[in-house]
Amino acid sequence: MRSSTPPHLRQNRQRAHNRNWAPLHALLLAGIAIACCAPPARAAAGDLSGKEVVATTCHKCHETGLNGAPRIGDEKAWAKRSAQGLESLTQHALQGIRKMPPHGTNFTLSDIEIQRAITYMVNQSGGHWTEPISKEALPAERTGEEVVQAQCHKCHQTGVGGAPKIGDSGAWAPRLAHGLDALVRSAINGHGGMPARGGMVNLTDSELRKAIVYMYSRREAPATK
Repeated sequence: MRSSTPPHLRQNRQRAHNRNWAPLHALLLAGIAIACCAPPARAAAGDLSGKEVVATTCHKCHETGLNGAPRIGDEKAWAKRSAQGLESLTQHALQGIRKMPPHGTNFTLSDIEIQRAITYMVNQSGGHWTEPISKEALPAERTGEEVVQAQCHKCHQTGVGGAPKIGDSGAWAPRLAHGLDALVRSAINGHGGMPARGGMVNLTDSELRKAIVYMYSRREAPATK
């Protein structure tokens, strides 16, 4: 059946439809172009550690002090540089400085990998820096058991300094009388002989909570006869 709408009206409607969709169409095309042309992001899980970056790239100069590079292990040389801070040293490494070329000639390295390499060399030369983590993909949280095995067991396994032992519900009950949140806050701030976050500064609040729950609920294995 043929449409009764005059041809000129149909053309006007089509032109109006095209005008309404034009901006969205342009945005879609732009998005597709960006997605197709942008270089693929490197997976955070594939990032190299500082030690690995040094072993593959930085050692060529920093192991022997070639071209005036501060030698790994030379505390005096690295003390002057570490005083500038990580951000400043990272910019030097990215842009190049004196006889050091940009990125140490390895342009596949990400900024975070370069920061880790600098941190590693500083720490091998008397420093005490913490290796930076990726801001794009944070590491998975540790379980309560992992936290306890890594740190808390040092005091809570045997009750050092009056710390409630793992699995001793009688010792944990009074501490939990004011609620779990209160106990977590106490662990965050530190109290008595216990340092803030149990001396493990990179613990998240959630990880601390899991560790406390694990230590309270854990049942020690019965003694063998």
